[in-house]
Amino acid sequence: MLFRTPTLTRIDERVLAELEQFRGELRHQVAEPRRWLGQLRRSLIAGAIRGSNTIEGYTVDVTDAEAVAAGEEMPTAHDAQTRAAVTGYADALTYMLQAARFEVFAFHPMLLSTLHFMMLRGDLDRSPGRYRLGPIWVSGAPDNPPVYTGPDAKQVAELMDELCQWLQSGDLDAPAFVRAAMAHLNLVSIHPWRDGNGRMARCLHTLVLARQLILAPEFSSIEEWLGSSPHNTAMYYAALGEAQGGSFQPERDAHSWLRFCLRAHHLQAQLVQRRLDIAAEVWRSLTDQVASTGVSERAVAALYAATRAEGARRATYMRDEGLTRDQAIRDLQGLKAAGLIEEAGHGRTQRYLAAGPAAHAERTVRAAIIAQPLRDPYGTN
Repeated sequence: MLFRTPTLTRIDERVLAELEQFRGELRHQVAEPRRWLGQLRRSLIAGAIRGSNTIEGYTVDVTDAEAVAAGEEMPTAHDAQTRAAVTGYADALTYMLQAARFEVFAFHPMLLSTLHFMMLRGDLDRSPGRYRLGPIWVSGAPDNPPVYTGPDAKQVAELMDELCQWLQSGDLDAPAFVRAAMAHLNLVSIHPWRDGNGRMARCLHTLVLARQLILAPEFSSIEEWLGSSPHNTAMYYAALGEAQGGSFQPERDAHSWLRFCLRAHHLQAQLVQRRLDIAAEVWRSLTDQVASTGVSERAVAALYAATRAEGARRATYMRDEGLTRDQAIRDLQGLKAAGLIEEAGHGRTQRYLAAGPAAHAERTVRAAIIAQPLRDPYGTN
């Protein structure tokens, strides 16, 4: 038995309608050819990688997450366990985003175990991809009593089969956001593996959305939002706890969990729209600044990257724009000579940050766009 999809209320339907409106507007904006969209997509994927791992205690900064999303090594030194967790999750997420578009696709226990193996392959002692053989519980902190106890190990295989059957054919008339939230809750409640269950549940949530093929999933994932602050993470665990009731009780009402997820999606959509608006305005300003320097127009991409927290990296700029090493160096040196960027770090950590009028333009645009607070979709009826 799994958690049943709750009956939607009028308020839920309104929030879903607003989410569909967001998705339609974002789809229209993403469809237009804009050079900065590639960097924004990578930033959103990095946010999902960073957010989901932060929840599990594997913390890396924005620069490291961006590097992993770009297929590069993390510039900052981390312990082997953190590196393995972050790169493993990135590999699984990348595969998932591609698998969602396969012509031949099925939600199958083997697919989920494969994704799980990719996430945890750095530590074979944790039996990646294999269902647990014994009891499992979540304590929340060392030496604390369990806050959640999973079902008996003998039930796991049957419950996973049931979950995949539901993913294939159950509640297909329900909105994608609803099905994704219920898939998340059911997988994390079954807790089929010894470790990595939360990351897998969040990954499955995104996969259900990705299968809709309506909008690039990086624009609708809530993994970044869930791990973006201790407050959001605490609310996430509280919502899970309220739905689960401390043990595997799928007969419980999951409506509060569904509302939590719909609210998180709405807030994340507002944040993504902000990023799109900021990116468009900043790019326009930087285009004018580069034009006045005599540096190649393509260097706007490097300057735009420099305005963001992780900065511009020569190797990434070369790959994104298809440049030679000499071309990339010439562009970056031209921007530096014009007072638009400055170097930070050395060797593997070297990057370029916006300076002078470029930095001022980004700060001005960002301040204007984020002046208004986000709107809680359940705050008003």
